[in-house]
Amino acid sequence: MAMAQGTGKAGGRATLKVTLVKSPIGFNRKQAAVVTGLGLRRIRHTVEVLDTPESRGMIRKVRHLVTVDGE
Repeated sequence: MAMAQGTGKAGGRATLKVTLVKSPIGFNRKQAAVVTGLGLRRIRHTVEVLDTPESRGMIRKVRHLVTVDGE
């Protein structure tokens, strides 16, 4: 996987913009916990997360609930 070259609040480090597009209600509770762990609070809420293997793993677990910009 190629690392994204975004500049945001991370001080020049690569970031990914993650947007919640579908509610985690009705899915596994662990997936709702991952959405919360990414910092997403409501539908159409966007956050910037550092492009690390850990955050990519979290995004992969809820890829059916979010969209990602900056890949």
